[in-house]
Amino acid sequence: MFDLIVPILIIAAVAVLLFFIPGVTLGLVVIGERQVGIVIKRFARGSNSLAPGKLIALNGEPGYQADTLPPGWHFGYWTWMYSVQRVPVTVIPQGEIGLVVAADGATTPPEHILGKSVECDDFQDARKFLTNGGEKGRQLTILTAGVYRINTALFTVITRANAQGNDMHPDDLLVYSVEPDMVGIVTALDGAPIPEGEIAGLYLPGHDNFQNAQAFIDSGGQRGLQEQVLLSGSWNLNPWFVRIEQVPMTTIPIGHVGVVISYIGKAHIDISGTEFKHGDLVNVGHKGVWATPLYPGKHPINIRVMKTELVPTTNIVLNWAARSEQHGYDGRLTSINVRSRDGFAFDLEVAQIIHVGALDAPKVISRVGSMQNLVDHVLQPIVGNYFRNSAQAYTVLDFLTARSERQTEAAQHIQKALRTYDVEAIDTLIGEIRPPDALMRTLTDRKIAEEQQKTYQVQEEAQKQRQQLVRQTELADIQQQVVKAEQGVSIAELQAQSKVKEASGSAESTRLNAIGEAEGIRAIGEAQAAAYQVGAAAIGAQGYTAVQLMQIIGERGVRIIPEILVNGGGQGGNASLVEALLGIILSNQVAAQNGQPAPAIQPAVPVGMTVTNGSSSQPPTLPEA
Repeated sequence: MFDLIVPILIIAAVAVLLFFIPGVTLGLVVIGERQVGIVIKRFARGSNSLAPGKLIALNGEPGYQADTLPPGWHFGYWTWMYSVQRVPVTVIPQGEIGLVVAADGATTPPEHILGKSVECDDFQDARKFLTNGGEKGRQLTILTAGVYRINTALFTVITRANAQGNDMHPDDLLVYSVEPDMVGIVTALDGAPIPEGEIAGLYLPGHDNFQNAQAFIDSGGQRGLQEQVLLSGSWNLNPWFVRIEQVPMTTIPIGHVGVVISYIGKAHIDISGTEFKHGDLVNVGHKGVWATPLYPGKHPINIRVMKTELVPTTNIVLNWAARSEQHGYDGRLTSINVRSRDGFAFDLEVAQIIHVGALDAPKVISRVGSMQNLVDHVLQPIVGNYFRNSAQAYTVLDFLTARSERQTEAAQHIQKALRTYDVEAIDTLIGEIRPPDALMRTLTDRKIAEEQQKTYQVQEEAQKQRQQLVRQTELADIQQQVVKAEQGVSIAELQAQSKVKEASGSAESTRLNAIGEAEGIRAIGEAQAAAYQVGAAAIGAQGYTAVQLMQIIGERGVRIIPEILVNGGGQGGNASLVEALLGIILSNQVAAQNGQPAPAIQPAVPVGMTVTNGSSSQPPTLPEA
């Protein structure tokens, strides 16, 4: 066992000697590929030493040397004179940044808080940093993603890995990202002071959106709130140099424009002209109300130094009533209390429609400041006072019965008044009118009476129309009868003419027949008359008459004893012809009283007979002449 231990110890001793002999004899130092050699000089020849307050040696003074050893073999760094520290290279991962703190360098001026940027190969050349005037402390320049050979004796690099040990939050070492539809409002922590009277630093070009901090300062950049904003994207920003606040972009909805009121910018130069005397308008980028409005869309407005007033370009309805529109401008408006000429106080609801043009919007905002001020300080007094003044010239009933006339008058007056404020009055509408209850009842009763009167008139007209209809109907019926009558007359005329013709024929025939019959009767009469004359001449007139009567009685079956007997008063019982006729007349009268037909003429009774009532129904008849 002992025989094995001795050779092992000999070999180890030889190895140690071989390792240390080059360092002792040759001063060999080997630096790895991912290492940096930090050289510390133990002593120097002569009295050469570092100046007070210095940490890094530039001229071979004892202490930390500015120059580092890169990877490889380095000779002459004897261990008795130099101490070489091997430190890993500095790695900044993707998406991160590295902050640098210098332990040596010039003193930072009191007007700045960060060391200026100098040419030093991203802090990899400490000698250049110190000789070029690099300042100690926190640096403006940052390290972006990559691998760096940093002299850690001079520079401390803060990354996410060691952030907490250096009083930093790990997220502060991330590449800064501005979200979509957001705006980054920048506050610079270093730079020249902001002039008195200003609230933010003006826009400066050439500093790559605050990523080149030294360019910002060299251009006269001012610390504090900045006019310029950062848009959506990723930015390598030094958190010791700027602080970012993200706010949403300014959105101008459809139907609106945005009037920008800038509290910073170039010198105020009014471009409104001499005719516009109630405010100032400036060009974009100047301090004041911008003459060019923002149109619908999203705009990267710095809301910390600018204000955007939304102005509706569509028609706006304002209600002087208990209700209000969605825009809310009329939220403080109430119904207008007026007093009429007849002394009645009543509430009046009014709706006013206005329109502000896109190009007139900056003028309106320059004049009154906001749309709410336009409503509160312009429209409310104009509309309210007009109706209060005009109501004194009319009665309540004038407003109720002639609302359209009052509305037209109001629209004309208000339109003229608002035109001077660059506001277009579209229309003025009178809404509900609430008069006193007693007056309303009177008006209601009057209205009811008027409606009843109209109803009666309608009914009267209906009756007249009904009568007219009946009259026309009757006339139509009569017309029909008239037509029938006219036709009947025509027919009757025709029939009469026919009958006349027929009667003329019959009359002619009758006349001819009568003439013939008359001639025959005349012949017979003449013959009978001749016979009577002959008979009367032979036996006397009375005797012949008696013979004729008896002949008739025999031929016609006449009763001998009459119903009425007339007893004549002649001597010797001989009745005359007159008495016989008288008996016949009496017989006819008796028959008429009994409701019987008159008896036929009875034959003469013998003279001296008494006429009495009998049972025979046939009276005696007179003999034919």
